[in-house]
Amino acid sequence: MGFKKYLSSLKSYEAGKPIELIVRDYGVKEKAIIKLASNENPLGTSKRVIKIIKKEAKNSYRYPDDSMFELKTALAKKYNVDLNNVIIGQGSDQIIELLIKATSNKGDKILTSALTFAMYEIYATHNQAEIIKTKDGIHNAEQFIDEYKKSKPNLVFLCLPNNPLGDCLDKDEVFRILDSISSDTIVALDCAYGEFAAYKDKNKEIKPKEIIKKYKNCIYLGTFSKLYGLGGLRVGYGIADSKFIDLLSRLRAPFNITNISLKAATVALEDFRFVKDTLKNNFKEMEAYSEFAKNRNINFIESYTNFITFMLPKTIDSSILCEYLLKQGVIIRDLKSYGINAIRITIGTKKQNKIVIKLIDKYLKR
Repeated sequence: MGFKKYLSSLKSYEAGKPIELIVRDYGVKEKAIIKLASNENPLGTSKRVIKIIKKEAKNSYRYPDDSMFELKTALAKKYNVDLNNVIIGQGSDQIIELLIKATSNKGDKILTSALTFAMYEIYATHNQAEIIKTKDGIHNAEQFIDEYKKSKPNLVFLCLPNNPLGDCLDKDEVFRILDSISSDTIVALDCAYGEFAAYKDKNKEIKPKEIIKKYKNCIYLGTFSKLYGLGGLRVGYGIADSKFIDLLSRLRAPFNITNISLKAATVALEDFRFVKDTLKNNFKEMEAYSEFAKNRNINFIESYTNFITFMLPKTIDSSILCEYLLKQGVIIRDLKSYGINAIRITIGTKKQNKIVIKLIDKYLKR
């Protein structure tokens, strides 16, 4: 067949196991399943958003406003930027894909951390670009600067905070990296979990306006999938210099976001109470996992996200632990596919977290 040869060896993104699979394969009742694998919002979706979704459903037969004026206006207001500084994508993933399409071909180089969001490498492979990685999985400013000088990539991804580990560079370190990079190199600051980092530590807060004012080669990426609880509606955005956005937008397919998604995202930005409750629950409940890990002498990475990563000792196999939990109706993320013996757990509700910690503790005692 006429498919490109590299496709046969291309890795697909490993998504978190769906609830339906656990019901089917393990016979666990759906109501009893706890899914903490995909970093979804444990509080669900804002009631105000659900209300607008129901109202907007009647317009499903119409094409959406391709200018996305309402949502762009809301984001421009939130970040104090102009309308032409904003691009909307089908999740921030789509903007990542557009960035790589716009900048990279066979022989080009893309720089990332050693352990980071898998889609950077997958999309790079689509374009037959070469991924260059720093030595450490956790973001290290010196390593990024040294590797940039050595490899001269045409695109750099900084995941702030980093998925799947949870670490996050200080803003000063980010600016130090950006200052060392040529204006001819495109830099993406993937801040899908940025609101969580800013809430926990103001030194981690990245403000898009500061970025695009000083660095014309830089784009800030955000999403509605995590903090706002709209993972199923697939809405992401990018903020950059107007010329940057104009060129990137030429690759965007028309009507790439649904009517419902656009309306829901716009309303989500206005529900400050839901956002506050989400952030408060997240970091309060994260303490339970941190304390458990300390008491059990399990190494963990200080997290600035809505998940926590346990780096397991050799005596505990991450895949076997995850399989044990699946049989109990608990879905977490096995990081064996990243080449590490570790698990990533989305921070759930107090009730969910108690159950998960109790089950992990029971397994360890075995």
